[in-house]
Amino acid sequence: MIFHTEPLISVGLIENAAQIDFELQGDYMLDGRAVPEGCYRAVYAAGVVALSDGSSRELIRGRQVCLNPVALQDNYFTLHNVAIGHEFHWERLQSQRFRGELAFAAFGHEGITAVNRIGLEAYLESVICSEMSPESDGEFLKAHCIISRSWLLAQLELKRAAGVPASSPDGVFTDAATHKNFDVCNDDHCQRYHGIGRVNPAAQHALAATRGQVLMSDGEICDTRFSKCCGGISERFSTCWQDADFAYLKPVADCAPGSVVFCPPVSAEADARRFILADPPAFCNVTDPGLLARVLPDFDFETQQFFRWSVTLSQSELQGLLLNKTGIDFGGIKSLSPLARGDSGRIYELKITGTKAEKSISKELAIRRALSPSHLYSSAFIVESSAEKDGIPEAFTLRGAGWGHGVGLCQIGAAAMAAQGYGCSAILAHYFRGAALKTIY
Repeated sequence: MIFHTEPLISVGLIENAAQIDFELQGDYMLDGRAVPEGCYRAVYAAGVVALSDGSSRELIRGRQVCLNPVALQDNYFTLHNVAIGHEFHWERLQSQRFRGELAFAAFGHEGITAVNRIGLEAYLESVICSEMSPESDGEFLKAHCIISRSWLLAQLELKRAAGVPASSPDGVFTDAATHKNFDVCNDDHCQRYHGIGRVNPAAQHALAATRGQVLMSDGEICDTRFSKCCGGISERFSTCWQDADFAYLKPVADCAPGSVVFCPPVSAEADARRFILADPPAFCNVTDPGLLARVLPDFDFETQQFFRWSVTLSQSELQGLLLNKTGIDFGGIKSLSPLARGDSGRIYELKITGTKAEKSISKELAIRRALSPSHLYSSAFIVESSAEKDGIPEAFTLRGAGWGHGVGLCQIGAAAMAAQGYGCSAILAHYFRGAALKTIY
């Protein structure tokens, strides 16, 4: 199925909250009557949503409450205490501004869920200014519009093909799997959608210039994944998700053809070690802090180690992490042994051997979660153990490459390509080999 008209998207902003405070800028309609701008509160009350104004006067209660802007482009709402970076090292709460419809619903018995219903193009306007900085080069912004649009439409098509209804009666797509009550969430699990606070004319121009454009392969919209920094080589889809691969997501060396030092695969242990300990030329090997400051959101720029990084965990820290993350008491950790690596050196099967237990962890995200209070930057790492005491290493140092799963487009690499003069089409062709650009609406 190809989408011939712009769809309406439902985005989950806050889930299962006892109380949500928000503000309206401009008039909104609520159950057929006008609601003026001001401060409001939605409270979970015995299985329903109770909405009140700034003077604590209750306006309405019900299983679902919808506020529709009178003027779509001029009106917006501000939601307070929106969580971003869930379980990542940049996790925090923000106040964020959004356009479109705001709905509160009590889907179960755990609290209120806030959902924003908005057209796909307006959704993307926020996404490209949330994933990276809108101060990035225009050609990079265009490329990100196309891959963010393609990824979302590909997910909606997968749901439809799996038998999930394509849309509800009012035309809002629904997700009965990962996100049962809306299409996508507002954070890194899907795509960052952090409101309109960073939107600028450059982002709006990039969106208008690419309206309705997607990447396609074999008659289907491409599942155009992306991550922050591939580390020099992009990864295979099956290393990170289900056991399937796509021709347009082949691992590539993230550099110009004449600059290649390491070619994929670097999956053998000796090759991975040489690659991770090296400092090879790559688009994402950015040493200019000015470029990083220009292309990264402020909370991403707080982290300076993107291309290569290291983390040292003491024996007691590692034991505590593994007990907390896996529920297994391994005792003294004797070794962390990579059993299988992907083409970029990312580990997708790691054996943990302790004095009390031994277990293998599969898939890169599970490995990253198990070895960090939040997430390791990536699973492309080698393990170095320190001096032993009674046969048990006192510490382990993980030396790694890249930030994220590494599949598809490398955001820092693509931004660097644009800064070097590469156009949108060249950027997309580099990361998504063989995919074709098509305007579908």
